[in-house]
This record gives sequence, C-alpha cells and structure tokens, in this order.
Amino acid sequence: MSHADEHEGNRRDFLYYATAGAGAVATGAAVWPLVNQMNPSADVKALASIRVDISDIEVGTQLTVKWRGKPVFIRRRTEDEIAAARAVDLSVLIDGNAENDNIAAGSDASDANRTLDENGEWLVMMGVCTHLGCVPLGDGAGDFGGWFCPCHGSHYDTAGRIRKGPAPRNLPVPVAAFDGDTEIVLG
Repeated sequence: MSHADEHEGNRRDFLYYATAGAGAVATGAAVWPLVNQMNPSADVKALASIRVDISDIEVGTQLTVKWRGKPVFIRRRTEDEIAAARAVDLSVLIDGNAENDNIAAGSDASDANRTLDENGEWLVMMGVCTHLGCVPLGDGAGDFGGWFCPCHGSHYDTAGRIRKGPAPRNLPVPVAAFDGDTEIVLG
C-alpha cells in the first residue's frame, strides 16, 4: 500500500463520516417539527389549572365553571345539605368509592371524603353524568335533593353520589385546593 492509497483511504473515510453526520443533522432537523407538534399548545397548557374566585358564592348556591372543556360544579352547601349527605348509610350507595382525585384511590364515598373542606361546606365536582356524559341539573333537583340528569334519569344526592338510575359512578371530584379564603385552584 503506497502513501497515496493510505491518504486516499483517509479522505474516503472522512467523506463517509461527514456525509453520515450531515444526513443525521438533516434528519433531526426534519423530524423535530413533527415531534414538537405533539407537545401541548399554549392554550392547552393554560387550561391545565385555573383559579376560581368563590368570594361571591352564597350558601346554598352553585357556580359552574368550564375547565378542560367540561363543566365543574362548585357548590357552597347549606347545613341541611351537609346533614343529609352525612346521614346516608354507605351500604345503600351504588358506587361506594369516593371518586376523589385529592385522596387515595379506593377511599369510601363518605361525605367527608367528597368535600373540599373539613366542615363539608364546599363541594367541587365534574358536572358530567357518569352514564353518558350529559350535564345534570342542580339546585336540589332529583329525588335526593342534589343533581338530576333528565336525559336518562340518574339521581345524585347532596354529595354528588349516584343514588338511582343508570349512572354507574359518583360524580368525580377533580384535583382542587383552596388558595386563601376566596380562591379555589382546579388542576
């Protein structure tokens, strides 16, 4: 092997590596926009959590807000609503699970496990019937003084637990927490 052949081989190797490197960079530049488009957009990130001012909610009334494209019921319950919810024997419930993303999975559906505060005054739930996704009517509707889905006849009590009808589960409680005395953060 002459000195010229050795030099030519090194040049050829360099060209192979340079071409492969340029190809890898070009492939990465072409693929990155495709991968990046799968990231959530700014409007989706903005909806990941919202703050809700609850200072104007009177006892016995409800505020409905939209979060992640779905209604969320925020209810400030009366003493009678709290008492009715806490008096329910858990063995009569259709769904015995709390369905609360703020506590351990599998917790029982007692009223204390469904509310946002210890006193049970604040109830925050997704406002979507667990049967077929309709939006239940509130303000004491239905046979149990809570919510009623007129589409298929599901009745929820004052803690949002399914009591009668085709719905299989309680209204879910999303991740929520107080931020001070006048705001609830969803998400």
